Amino acid sequence: MRVAALVAFQCVIFLAGSSELFAQLEFDNAPISYSSSAANDPVNRLQGKIDQGKVQLQHTSDRGYLESVLDSFGVSQASQLLVFSKTSLQFRRISPRTPRALYFNDHVYVGWIPGSDTLEISAVDPQLGATFYTLSQYESKKPRFVRDQGNCLSCHASGRTHGVPGHLVRSVYPDSNGLPHFGLGTFRTSHSSPLKKRWGGWFVTGTHGKQRHMGNAINADRDRVSLDMEGGANVTDLSKLTRVERYLTPHSDIVALMVLDHQTDMHNYIAYANYQTRIALHHGAIINRALDRPEDYISESTLRRIYNAVEKLVKCLLFVDETKLTDPVKGTSTFQTEFAKRGPFDKQERSLRQFDLKRRLFRYPCSFLIYSEAFQSLPVAAKKRVYRRVWEVVSGEDQSEAFSHLSEQDRDAIREILLSTIPSLADARSGNSE
Repeated sequence: MRVAALVAFQCVIFLAGSSELFAQLEFDNAPISYSSSAANDPVNRLQGKIDQGKVQLQHTSDRGYLESVLDSFGVSQASQLLVFSKTSLQFRRISPRTPRALYFNDHVYVGWIPGSDTLEISAVDPQLGATFYTLSQYESKKPRFVRDQGNCLSCHASGRTHGVPGHLVRSVYPDSNGLPHFGLGTFRTSHSSPLKKRWGGWFVTGTHGKQRHMGNAINADRDRVSLDMEGGANVTDLSKLTRVERYLTPHSDIVALMVLDHQTDMHNYIAYANYQTRIALHHGAIINRALDRPEDYISESTLRRIYNAVEKLVKCLLFVDETKLTDPVKGTSTFQTEFAKRGPFDKQERSLRQFDLKRRLFRYPCSFLIYSEAFQSLPVAAKKRVYRRVWEVVSGEDQSEAFSHLSEQDRDAIREILLSTIPSLADARSGNSE
């Protein structure tokens, strides 16, 4: 039965990749050329420093290059999350006793499993979206990150990632070995997801009152949902659930998970807007040449494609449809404090990284990833439109139902923070932002 289940699991992965073949063919062509384009992401930059002798990764007997890689990328150990569902390429090594640890910052995600000979890394490339790498855990004079040639895209380039190479947080019904019961359904997790559908197959540390989630629990029955959500609620100590002593910290912090849920979706929408804009302009240029139009002519249909993609990004940026909290949430690690300190801050010491955790995730609901390299590298037409739409919302010009979750005080605060930390946003008032 176990062999049959594993075969079925592999078939699901294969079929998922087959169903997205057309989408991959589109982004492997010009102007994206995903597979053939050289990456310009934190991993590729670190590799260059290693090759030049400017950085030397340190190896340890128990965790290989993990700690040195985290230090090199500026990833805090406090960001550690533990996932025990078999939902990665190294699924045979993952179980509730040996969960996969995930560490992340704004630009990089690092996956580590005790005893594995491979580190898994994904990064955010400003033009390509998510890029995927492995690093051998065997000691070497010149460690080398190896870029994935398409295996990861079977899951990480699908409708769940908005059709672009992206990052994905899944919630499943796991059995006692971490194998998902796919027949019971799975959930893609974002800041819009109800807590009761989040984190199946993950360990979760922290308190959340009467709210319930799917973490810290197994689903013993194949044919019906039987997760013990009560037993998995408000867990602050994982020592009875897994071997925490093997990991860098004993935490899988609920606040870090909530940030991850938002961040991965936001990264994907940034990549989606980037792709759609470049493809629209590329196709428009071909038509311009065919019709002998000026090179810089942009048709209404091209603008519609760009604006439609941008609108999805803006809604994610401003936390449209964010799930409301009904009880306060509190983590167990130093993640919350470290994250909030990173700014940037306005003159009143306000920041988009400051948490609320009583009604919603952040005090000022505008994504901190507006400062990211990927966002700032959006094509001019896309970024100009984003800034214009954000200005319309935070100035009160747009009072549509989609943004009704933002009070007048929210809009004022977000506008003031953005004007202080992104001065060019002021140009959006006249439509001249770059």
